[in-house]
Amino acid sequence: MQRKNRKIQIVDNGDAVSLSAAEMMVSLALETLKTKDSFAVALSGGSTPKHMFSLLASDETLRNRMPWDRIHFFWGDERHVPPDHEESNYRMTREAMLDIAPVPPENIHRIRAENHDAGRAAQEYEQELRDFFKLERGQLPCFDCVFLGMGPDGHTASLFPGTKALQERERLVVSNWVDKFQSFRITMTVPVLNNADRVIFLVSGENKAEPLRTVLEGEKQTDLFPSQLIEPTHGSLLWLVDHAAAKLLTRKEEEK
Repeated sequence: MQRKNRKIQIVDNGDAVSLSAAEMMVSLALETLKTKDSFAVALSGGSTPKHMFSLLASDETLRNRMPWDRIHFFWGDERHVPPDHEESNYRMTREAMLDIAPVPPENIHRIRAENHDAGRAAQEYEQELRDFFKLERGQLPCFDCVFLGMGPDGHTASLFPGTKALQERERLVVSNWVDKFQSFRITMTVPVLNNADRVIFLVSGENKAEPLRTVLEGEKQTDLFPSQLIEPTHGSLLWLVDHAAAKLLTRKEEEK
């Protein structure tokens, strides 16, 4: 069943996904800043976002159009590692973009995953969101844009199949134990992700074809395919995918 606020955009390959996403971010930021003082974006890890970040920082046209001083960067999730660790989402973003582009340090809101207590790190990041968005009790932050990826197992952010965080509806950020990695992940929760004005999934590669078909066209099995939980309450949802990932989709009426 096609959802009224969901669109699927199919492009040639992974590079095209990254470039399209970078161009979208610039356009969305400029449009949003016509009526707001700042643009708050939640980023994801992965190779496609890494290329997107590199383009934003290094492509002269994109870099010069980005209103860097008015964009606030957050992360949808993080590995429970220090910021200089090779698996850190923050480190990847810093090396690809933040160290190159003119981003004010105060605009970078990283998850302090070096805390040995993952639960405490999650609580601290939740407080960071409450402070930045000036939230009252019971309110949710509203990001201008959230970028997400989808793993071959159908997970998104650090919402993995069968994990406790999938059921969380009160907290903004939680530590989530993931058995297959034998480690905690720190992740924004489903209500936070679904409260964004725009959610953009970046999906590329043939290994994503089967889970993408299941998530978009299969029956609802959110415990097995957590990406199905992402259904914005008021905002828009865009799946920006390449032909390899989209090859098993049977409904292409949303293709652009």
